Amino acid sequence: MKKIDQICIIDDDPTHLFITKKYVELSGLVNNIVVYKDGKEAYDSLKAIIVASQKLPEIILLDLNMPIWDGWQFLEEFLKIPIQAKIHIFILTSSVSAEDKIRAEQFNLNGKYLVKPITFGEIKTIFSEL
Repeated sequence: MKKIDQICIIDDDPTHLFITKKYVELSGLVNNIVVYKDGKEAYDSLKAIIVASQKLPEIILLDLNMPIWDGWQFLEEFLKIPIQAKIHIFILTSSVSAEDKIRAEQFNLNGKYLVKPITFGEIKTIFSEL
């Protein structure tokens, strides 16, 4: 499997954040993990990285239910930014709502909708598909 330079996790839940980070670390396939607690913080930081022409994460794991900006607000604004790099965005949420899954399809995420808690096997599958 290909080594990933950077992954971004956007999630406000400390338990799920700990689990996700641990599995990513255990994979041995990621050099750097960046964490944001809400969509607005992530958007502002990633936009600054784009403006500075720095390297963006290759993967974003995005929670939907967060304070300040939820995952939907992040997606709506982030996808407006013209980006040359290929970024794989996966929704990682506790929502099993059919409406959320349908809404996710509108963002052309191609089935990248995962329900928490993520498993080590799912992490390995994500990395193997890149």
